[in-house]
Amino acid sequence: MFKKLRKYQFLFEELVKRDFKKKYKRTVLGMAWSILSPLLTLLVMKLVFTQFFGRNTPHYTTYLFCGNLVFSYFKESSDQGMQSLMGNAAIFTKVNIPKYLFLFSKNVQTLINFGLTLCVFFIFCILDHITFTWKFIFLLYPICFLVLFNIGIGLILSALFVFFRDIHYLWSVFTMLLMYMSAVFYTIDKYEPAMQNLFLLNPVYLFIRYFRKIVIEATVPTIWFHLLIIVDVIFVLGVGCWMYKKYNTKFLYYV
Repeated sequence: MFKKLRKYQFLFEELVKRDFKKKYKRTVLGMAWSILSPLLTLLVMKLVFTQFFGRNTPHYTTYLFCGNLVFSYFKESSDQGMQSLMGNAAIFTKVNIPKYLFLFSKNVQTLINFGLTLCVFFIFCILDHITFTWKFIFLLYPICFLVLFNIGIGLILSALFVFFRDIHYLWSVFTMLLMYMSAVFYTIDKYEPAMQNLFLLNPVYLFIRYFRKIVIEATVPTIWFHLLIIVDVIFVLGVGCWMYKKYNTKFLYYV
């Protein structure tokens, strides 16, 4: 795979540039929307949910930002990845190139947007009087595995979208449900321990929880928490790679 990436490096770079230009075409603020969009969402959520969930939650703004930061990145990456094949059908039906290049280019674009928002997040942490410790280096762990997780989800969704166009509508409903199940704006402390453990079945919640443990609680999650993330990532990547390998030639007949 890495040899093919080097072989098609120029094409890959051009795809990333094209995606950026296409996304911000005819916008006044351009890339500034990469930062403004999550900030405006955070502002709305803070105004709506503070009175209901944030009264007794320490550093609630940072708590909310952690959830919104991770979930927004996941949603944008999965939405963009889903249409990566269909959006480039005119290219790979005429030229024999690795189809995952289109998905990777989308993920690079969303990763850059995530990185810009992450810088703003750290500024908010300072304003919220969060103490920066050496443990912040552990944030690289959930970030790296979240990138891989998004790629895996993108592989699965983009393959399904070729055969079933309905997946686009089903996924929008599912992500809305997933947001409510990921404790983005509320805490799970009041639930029974058994109920709290059910949240661990949600991979997105694991990434959000990891961020909050490091940033707000200044503690490193346990070993089994790390292993749980690895298992989820390996599973979705395995399924995604299997689907691309099995249906690689069939994609040409359904686009």
